[in-house]
Amino acid sequence: MDKLKMHSRDNVARNIEAVGQLFPNALTEVMRDGKLVQAIDFDVLRQELAREIVEGREEHYAFTWPDKRQAILAANAPINATLRPVVEDSVGRDGTAGAFDSENLYIEGDNLDVLKLLQETYLGKVKMIYIDPPYNTGNDAFVYDDDFAMADGDFHAANGWRDEDGAMQYDLRANNVSNGRFHTDWLNMIYPRLRVAKSLLADDGVIFISIDDNEVHNLRKVCDEIFGEGNFVANLIWEKKYTVANDAQFFSDNHDNILCYAKNTASLTIGKLPRTEEMNAAYKNPDHHPKGVWKATPLHAKSGSLTNANFTYQFKNGVIYTPPSGTFSRYSAETLRKLDEHDEIWFGRDGKSVPSRKTFLCDLKHDGVVPRTIIPFTLGGHNHEAVENVRELFQNNIFTNPKPIKLIRYLLTLGNIQDEDIILDFFSGSATTAHAVMQLNAEDGGHRKFIMVQLPEATDEGGTAYKAGYRNICEIGKERIRRAGAKIAAEAGEKAAGLDLGFRCLRLDTSNMTDVYYAPDAVTQDGLFAQVDNVKADRTPEDLLFQTMLDLGILLSAPITVEEIAGKRVFNVADGFLLACFDRDVTDETVTAIAKRKPYYAVFRDASMADDSALTNFDQLFAAYSPATVRRVL
Repeated sequence: MDKLKMHSRDNVARNIEAVGQLFPNALTEVMRDGKLVQAIDFDVLRQELAREIVEGREEHYAFTWPDKRQAILAANAPINATLRPVVEDSVGRDGTAGAFDSENLYIEGDNLDVLKLLQETYLGKVKMIYIDPPYNTGNDAFVYDDDFAMADGDFHAANGWRDEDGAMQYDLRANNVSNGRFHTDWLNMIYPRLRVAKSLLADDGVIFISIDDNEVHNLRKVCDEIFGEGNFVANLIWEKKYTVANDAQFFSDNHDNILCYAKNTASLTIGKLPRTEEMNAAYKNPDHHPKGVWKATPLHAKSGSLTNANFTYQFKNGVIYTPPSGTFSRYSAETLRKLDEHDEIWFGRDGKSVPSRKTFLCDLKHDGVVPRTIIPFTLGGHNHEAVENVRELFQNNIFTNPKPIKLIRYLLTLGNIQDEDIILDFFSGSATTAHAVMQLNAEDGGHRKFIMVQLPEATDEGGTAYKAGYRNICEIGKERIRRAGAKIAAEAGEKAAGLDLGFRCLRLDTSNMTDVYYAPDAVTQDGLFAQVDNVKADRTPEDLLFQTMLDLGILLSAPITVEEIAGKRVFNVADGFLLACFDRDVTDETVTAIAKRKPYYAVFRDASMADDSALTNFDQLFAAYSPATVRRVL
């Protein structure tokens, strides 16, 4: 049996593998800490790319800042951490407190570490990401690692502490304008998170990032570098306020930016907006055409071929059409002939005016409307409405600057989010995104799933939220989802039966495994004669299961049941895809029973086997009953 790696994906190793596939002659091996590892020979790689390499201080276009190299390393470095299930904070699909059957996820912890842990499992599976990160206005507080050289786990020790329930809390630091690293610290925070998040996006996926004018220029450069300048889709302008701030020094700040980037614009389909009654009212039928109401649209366009510029066509009534100077014919002569034959050309009421095409409403009803880069508050809501969304649920204003449900609902339409798609928000705040996803599912019966990630940032002791009993933002977010789910269920009535209105709560923590798991060579001579437990004493079988699922790339929303097989507790994940037993004293009987079930994966603890005989027979039993099963130990 092979051991599970039990750490997040190593992006440096993946990059070396990718370069090696392109340039196998540059792939080599070197000794590192007494072990032989793969590496890239840069002298060879330089020879392969010599013509286009930037040398030394040669002038070239670049976007950089202090510590950028370390920020890249921070994105690529693996971590020994895990996500532990918190069943008591979870909510079932039907809203039952403490149930754990939902396919939605709410994850507490530093989002960089959480994204790294999700990388293996959700690689290329997320259809849409929406984030509302700190805007860096001079008053924002956020976690950023000043010392990128910190060893794994040291960052938590330096920046976090555990509350009375053992949950990790974080001391956030305000990034003041007077800070000499004002933009640097913000870039070091956002850059690695976006680097990792990109890998989670599906090929047809899209990311929306809310930001104001303080950092939009830097965010554009960061996103151009990470997603590619060619994958920039739009800078949407959201009208966040409908009133004028007359006390503004220069201009009333009434908008936020929402940057939109695709994973690959060639695969992206932006969702169109539904037609409104106002739009349809512009269509008439003055000539009583049998196809119904229509609207006249020009026959020319702003661009086209030279042939279409020097274009002339005579219609059957004798009217001669030539595109206006500087424009091009939108249609070929053959297309114009067909339109003319079917009476789909309009020559005005006198029959001699400049010809136009009759565009019929019946041909457009299913197409929708191309969205504009301006999101007026009538479509995307506004700040006051967002506050009311929260107040309606809590009967109090307990969260500062939430986003309106209407805005996220609008972005879900633009993202072309379909049934079963996954939506990720790793700055989830008050969990507006989760609320909007559940509401959309209630509207059309969809099964979209959300993943919310939020740092357990402490609430202000003098603030409304703290006085209401909410000690950190995660408590607010989870409670909002509970209350929103109950509200949606009440409004949906019988239709709520098929909706998933809950979430599985998971919490970031250090690895379940002790140091000896990752460095078995460090065991002392005395330890060789004693059984060394490689699992931390405070960890449960459920904890081990979720770290196993992360390691094997099994969705954290997969159905989980617990069975007793030959007297031992066995987790059945995804209808037999994974069978995991973490009990001790596992006998041949248990191994045989599990092998006969023919799971794709079978996982046991290293110290599970009852005796040497059971350990010796393990592989033979699987070879006999289920040779294709992948066996792993931890």
